[in-house]
This record gives sequence, structure tokens and C-alpha cells, in this order.
Amino acid sequence: MRWRAGCRVVPWQAEAAPVPIRPPLAASILATPSRAMVFIINGHGRSFTRKGFGNKFRDWCDEAGLSECSAHGLRKAAARRFTEAGCTNQQIKSWTGRTTDSEVARYTAAADQRTLSDEAGERLMANLCKRLANETANQLEKGA
Repeated sequence: MRWRAGCRVVPWQAEAAPVPIRPPLAASILATPSRAMVFIINGHGRSFTRKGFGNKFRDWCDEAGLSECSAHGLRKAAARRFTEAGCTNQQIKSWTGRTTDSEVARYTAAADQRTLSDEAGERLMANLCKRLANETANQLEKGA
């Protein structure tokens, strides 16, 4: 893991994405004894490989009774939540380390479609009202 300006960079991603470290996580990291910026180590006292971490995370999920969860699922869940919060594809790509809109679409397909549809309708109506107000103002100016 490399650090840049309060961000972490995961080296095993094809496109390493800087992710902001939020204050509660920063406090936890600072309180954790570590070597060479490694905070989660394997049974041999070394940093995990990508596959090794995924397997260990799977074990931890199973032990916690969360058989439907996975490390990769965290990224997918974050992408879905970003979509529901109104983030752009570019913002989601930046956070998740994905590089194409099609990858983001695959991650965000489970987003709350009803909420997104309602928000899209509200934006459409707001835009229509703004256009009508502008047209009315222009007509009044011409008539005055």
C-alpha cells in the first residue's frame, strides 16, 4: 500500500485509486502498531496477497455468519450507495478504481431503482419549470 496526501493506494489494482482516509479511520490507523504501513497481516506476519486477503476475508465473513458477504462485495455495495446518493459515474470510478462506465453499470445495477426514478422525475420537472419560467420571462420582456 502506498500513501499520498492522506490517501491510500492499493497496489494490486490495475488502476490504483487514491481513496480519502476519513478521520475515524485515520485515528484507528494511527493507534495501530504497524510495520511499513501494513495494518492487516497474515499468519506469517506479512502483508496479504490479493488472493490471500480475499480468502481470509471470506473466512471472517463465514465466522461472523455472513456467508453472503465478500471483500469484493464491499466495493459493489459502495458503488450502489454512491449511485443512490447521486454520485456521477466518474466519481464512482474514482472511488472504486474501475476504469469504464460499463464496469460501474455492472456494480450499480442493484441500486434502488425506485429512488433513482423518483429523483430523475424531480430533476425533469424542475428543468421543465425553469424552461417555462424563462420562456414566460422572455415573452413578457418582448411584450413590454
